[in-house]
Amino acid sequence: MERVFKRKIYQQLLDWKHKENGKTALLIEGARRVGKSTIVEEFAKNEYESYLIIDFAFASKATRELFEDISNLDLLFTSLQLAYGVSLVPGKSLVVFDEIQKCPLARQAIKYLVKDGRYHYIETGSLLGIKMKKKPQPQDTKLLIPSEEHRVCMYPMDYEEFRWALGDKATIGLLSNVFNSLQPLGDAMVRKLMRDFRLYMLVGGMPQAVNEYLDSQNLAQVDQVKRNIIQLYDNDFYELDPNGQTSMLFHAIPAQLNSNAARYQVSSVISGSRVERLMRPIAILKDSMTTNISYHSNDPSAGLALHINTEQFKLFCHDTGLFVSLAFWDSDFTSNTIYQKLLNDKLNTDLGYVFENMVAQMLVANGQKLYYHTWPIENSTRNYEIDFLLTRESKICPIEVKSAQSREHKSIDAFQNKYSSRILRRYLLHTKDIRKDQDLICLPIFLTQFL
Repeated sequence: MERVFKRKIYQQLLDWKHKENGKTALLIEGARRVGKSTIVEEFAKNEYESYLIIDFAFASKATRELFEDISNLDLLFTSLQLAYGVSLVPGKSLVVFDEIQKCPLARQAIKYLVKDGRYHYIETGSLLGIKMKKKPQPQDTKLLIPSEEHRVCMYPMDYEEFRWALGDKATIGLLSNVFNSLQPLGDAMVRKLMRDFRLYMLVGGMPQAVNEYLDSQNLAQVDQVKRNIIQLYDNDFYELDPNGQTSMLFHAIPAQLNSNAARYQVSSVISGSRVERLMRPIAILKDSMTTNISYHSNDPSAGLALHINTEQFKLFCHDTGLFVSLAFWDSDFTSNTIYQKLLNDKLNTDLGYVFENMVAQMLVANGQKLYYHTWPIENSTRNYEIDFLLTRESKICPIEVKSAQSREHKSIDAFQNKYSSRILRRYLLHTKDIRKDQDLICLPIFLTQFL
């Protein structure tokens, strides 16, 4: 059964409609299969008298050609209404350009359609920058990116949206109170909440995967849905990068994080390559929004973005459910046995790299940019590492992520000794209960969304 899930972005769509009232088009960017088309159609049904959706992935050649000459908008609107069998009402109808990257001329037309003012417009797309650059245009025919766009990003379902999908409307609100009070929950409750959270890590936030879980409760079948999504991403990668380098970089994300290296080692994935030679594949991964990129901050201070090293970075999968499937890609499917062991924390392996990907996903969903910091340990070949850095009140909050039982936190202690005047609060995210270790706040990982 196909479901329409409650998504937080719906409120952003409502705010845009009432605030802008047609003065801008709304552009929703996001990776394939995060639910852009579904939520826009639901919004169109609920909030407009009528709507017309053009999916440029399947639109006819005749429909595409309408945007080659928009000098007569009356003719354009009449042709579209006849082609799609929809009557549009000025001031009360919405026109949706779905998969807008497939028809750049339609995106360019937004400037004139918005100025015309008859209808409201929403565009959805992914890989917009890459697609527009794919075929260079002569100088006098280059496509113009409209300034009349209000852009928002859509991500996989966050943990609260996932709980909503499972029929749980209470947990996240209660956890917000727990975070604000920092009162311990007790070991039994933390074990229960961690098991719930691990389910989210395994299923992920892709609506098709969540839908399959609700239908079958079978994690192996959910895994197959996730693998199909990854294959879709691979198809996109190979279309833009036939050499396969983008796909190789994407599939290596779990292994790279598990290696505990201070950066993504491109040379270990593509022999002999350097970051500067792979700018296009890295740009594809970033623009497709299939990955979250964390840059090394050379000077960890409130202006984190001012001191980044663009050649030293880590890559995370945008959805941890997909990340788990990538991590076990070497088998035809991830068996329910593996999933059940992961769910019950019985798999004999350190899952730190999975938790680190999950924290990255949750921070990005909250609108955070990702930064980390490393520096050498004296008289050693190893480094200290702070997994994530946040800026708050002109200071920084270092975050260390742990999945193991160890209570040691050498890196964040060393960071405190080195940069104490710059630090507002220190956080350790782990799988245990809330506690304080001097000024270090230790939180169960499911509270990450409140940081």
